[in-house]
Amino acid sequence: MSAPIVIVGAGLAGLRTAEELRRAGYEGGVLLVGDESRPPYDRPPLSKQFVRGETDDTTLRPPEFFADKNIELRLGTAVARVDTAARTLVLADGDTIAYDQLVIATGLRPRRLPGVEEVTGVHVLRAHDDAESLRADLAAAGRALIVGAGFIGCELAASFRAAGKDVTLVEPQPTPLASVLGEHIGGYVARMHRDHGVDLHCGVGVDTLRVDVDGHVRGALLTDGTDIDADLVVIGIGSVPATDWLAGSGIELADPAAGGGVLADELGRTSAEGVWTVGDVAAWRYGDIRKRVEHWTSAGEQAKLVVTALLGGAAPTAARVPYFWSDQYDVKIQALGTPDPGDEVTVVSEDGHKFLAYYSRDGLLTAVLGAGMTAQVMKLRAKLATPTPVADLLAATS
Repeated sequence: MSAPIVIVGAGLAGLRTAEELRRAGYEGGVLLVGDESRPPYDRPPLSKQFVRGETDDTTLRPPEFFADKNIELRLGTAVARVDTAARTLVLADGDTIAYDQLVIATGLRPRRLPGVEEVTGVHVLRAHDDAESLRADLAAAGRALIVGAGFIGCELAASFRAAGKDVTLVEPQPTPLASVLGEHIGGYVARMHRDHGVDLHCGVGVDTLRVDVDGHVRGALLTDGTDIDADLVVIGIGSVPATDWLAGSGIELADPAAGGGVLADELGRTSAEGVWTVGDVAAWRYGDIRKRVEHWTSAGEQAKLVVTALLGGAAPTAARVPYFWSDQYDVKIQALGTPDPGDEVTVVSEDGHKFLAYYSRDGLLTAVLGAGMTAQVMKLRAKLATPTPVADLLAATS
């Protein structure tokens, strides 16, 4: 029997790759290996419906799906290393697995503050177990401190406020989401959170955490001297690609200073024969740059491209338009394209609650972002698939 296609990482990207293999008619073995004990689940609800107690089940597919599609799951076991010459994987439990083709979909691991590992009441949010622990502590908490106003931090702030908690949100940059959406749009996000009662501190970080005699967090001293009371702390200061197990494999990795990840071409091929990569861990080529795209829809799009190339099919010629969203309070923030903090931003509609903005670079539209404006965002997908002067769009709206 020939070796299977092995997918390392049983998250969304890994699952989508397995699904695409079967959808494309591949009849050989497919093995999905994950270090968590639960089957593939959806991460976006963890910071929203799950932590608020509105849902308990975020599973993406029922057990019978894997049996019906003949997809083997091996869960609760991490991969320790890979030998690309022998096409074998060594698991943490010592077992060896041979592969025909390997797909790396190991995702990210959250950054943590050093020296607080033994402090209770301090959380990160990435895995389902993290969310369970956070939800349990949230029920008894009165004041929550969230360190980092990226998407996870902002979504948690909204969820905690919905749960009736006092929330302090601390961000070292000038505004929330500044590194993703720029300071202009970040200012709108800041206003939204303050309007909902969040105590937002920007341009400062955490100096030290205050801990009681029982080892439970009770607050924090910020770098500007502000003293914050809190009995629940969430660290949302970003994540790093889960690539430690690739040390010595010869598979090329991106510079950590540039975001890290597994280097790949525009179809997910890595530097090693028969090895591919998808999802948050993957630094794909997009034009002249390599970058990781940490968005839910991107996982499925990359899986289709990898499977097509892996099975010898022709690459699609249609332009891909990235899409992402974030639910905060009663507003859905959506973006098409590739917004960059250095882009020129033009707000074309704003009513104090909802807004629509165009991003442009060298006069051409790069992205459109809206809050509470789904139809207005989505109708511009075609404009982002081809070079479009932003001046033409602005003239049409004037």
